[in-house]
Amino acid sequence: MAASFEYSLHLELAISELEQKGVARDSIFAFPLKLRVKEKKIFDSINRADGISLFDGMAACGTFFLIMGAIFGYLWYWGPIIWGLIGLVFGSGLGYTLDRFASRIIRYKNSPASSITDKKGDRISEVVLIIDCHQDQAKMVEGILWENSAIGVS
Repeated sequence: MAASFEYSLHLELAISELEQKGVARDSIFAFPLKLRVKEKKIFDSINRADGISLFDGMAACGTFFLIMGAIFGYLWYWGPIIWGLIGLVFGSGLGYTLDRFASRIIRYKNSPASSITDKKGDRISEVVLIIDCHQDQAKMVEGILWENSAIGVS
């Protein structure tokens, strides 16, 4: 039987309960899986999109401040073209900063508080638990795994 768990106290409880119910310690094998760390990309393509594009906020804020700079540039000393370009650069920088800040907040809120992190602060995704048991123990083992919050059981 195989199961996957979040790396948490529930995994430890499941293993100790299996040992109490008569499954030998040598018959239980657990190993953690590591997450693949993906670099954030500024541009999304048609084939690869991670859902967090830093270009959208840059384009929106840059356009807004470009238009505002061009409009109010008629009243200011350097004129609408220079103030429009200044607004574009300022707005793009502001949009990038806001998108970067928002993506960190979203990533922080989506990570469960109960998950354990490694030394770098990255979340350890899950642990695969393999149990070698007899056919008559299969239902009992499956029930214990489901009761202790297994993600999936096979």
